Amino acid sequence: MTVLFPLLEAPDDRVVLRVGELTLTAKELQRRCIAHARALEANSIPRGAHVGVWTQPSLDTCVALIANAATGFVTVPLDPKLGPRELGHIAADSKPVVTVAAEPDAVKGKLAGVPTLAVTQGEVDGVVQWREADRAPLLVLYTSGTTGLPKGALIAASSVAFDLDGLAKAWAWTHEDTVVHALPLFHVHGLVLGLFGALRAGGALHWLPRFEPALVAQAFSARRSMFFAVPTMYHRLSEAAVRDPSLVAALQSARVLVSGSAALPQRDQLRLEQLTGKRVIERYGLTETIINTAVRVGTSFPPGSVGQAVDGVELKLVDDARQPTPVGSMGEIAVRGPNVFLGYLNRPDATAAVLDADGWFFTGDLATIDDAGHVRIVGRRATDLIKCGGYKVGAGEVEAALLEHPSVREAAVVGRPDPDLGERIVAFVVVSGAVEPKHLEDHVAALTSPHKRPREVHVVAELPRNAMGKIVKSRLP
Repeated sequence: MTVLFPLLEAPDDRVVLRVGELTLTAKELQRRCIAHARALEANSIPRGAHVGVWTQPSLDTCVALIANAATGFVTVPLDPKLGPRELGHIAADSKPVVTVAAEPDAVKGKLAGVPTLAVTQGEVDGVVQWREADRAPLLVLYTSGTTGLPKGALIAASSVAFDLDGLAKAWAWTHEDTVVHALPLFHVHGLVLGLFGALRAGGALHWLPRFEPALVAQAFSARRSMFFAVPTMYHRLSEAAVRDPSLVAALQSARVLVSGSAALPQRDQLRLEQLTGKRVIERYGLTETIINTAVRVGTSFPPGSVGQAVDGVELKLVDDARQPTPVGSMGEIAVRGPNVFLGYLNRPDATAAVLDADGWFFTGDLATIDDAGHVRIVGRRATDLIKCGGYKVGAGEVEAALLEHPSVREAAVVGRPDPDLGERIVAFVVVSGAVEPKHLEDHVAALTSPHKRPREVHVVAELPRNAMGKIVKSRLP
């Protein structure tokens, strides 16, 4: 069995991590990982313990995430923008013994009863037992909470290693590549693919804590660059590139452009291809399975395809009874392979609902698969998952937040097509008394997260319901 990050076993003097103007070579990163592990051990925190990491925009955050993974601590990534209800739930569910932060003062008091330590900035030489790519938990990643409070998905180190190795094969990803991305570090996309993927491949990462087209252009270097982004970012890049030839040249210099977390609109795909001569390739995955399919570099693929199954991953389409669908028809994607998660933390009921005895995980995503194995996602079994700006937002979560406002009697939330965000969050509410829609938008953002803010709030006299009293969202205006 190999270690999770072989690069740390025999580091050299290459720069492997860059955030802004700050950089770390492989040797410096190795010594910082050792210092991090020693600091946790000095606080009586054993290997295998749950350690929260506040994902603040800092090089130190990247170090903490890598060091936890490399030296055997289980990471619970924490978004500093989460509201008190979500943070309280995550803390009670995952029970981190400590959290670490690049700027502890900025998160002081957010998790009552859980101490926060500053990320260790020193470097230590020495011998350490590097984490192997075994079947024990590596991460607790919280889902979007589509049908209630978020669930903690337990992700094994072996699942991460397997999936990243499969993507390395699909994308010809090697130690010569530098990954560039501006994604948050509390999701699979930015954390597992962007950060861990760069280290697993033995290459480098240039992380941009905030997305701006000009910063993206500057980040592409003379080395082979791979760019990971969500459709909203590609939409903004395509609009900016029309006016900026230097951005076109930068995108042309990238070896691979990868889009994920939501479907890339064909409008943006075609515009970027016309401007740069490059096609953006897509992949498809979930928190619970990391990445299931990917377009192979250098191959042709039909419009809208998210590629074929990653080597070693099995896919099938099933009907409502979870029986295989006829060839050529639409069905729910079921996935089986080493990439599938260990289960939901403290939720055997929820795990059993999506993972059967034969190891098949039922995704809830509807798709078609052609004769060559190309997968095309066509929607969700449920209508309550909204993909807004690269984030997956559960409509039920937003509805619950709205209903906590004293003036809101009923609430229904849907996603509506948006040329920039992919989908925008639209809320319909029945209220008592007078309340400004903007006030309700701010209420949701304060209670949950800014990206879960409704972009529109409509006050209606009543919500459409069926004979059983259930809200029928398809009849909303």
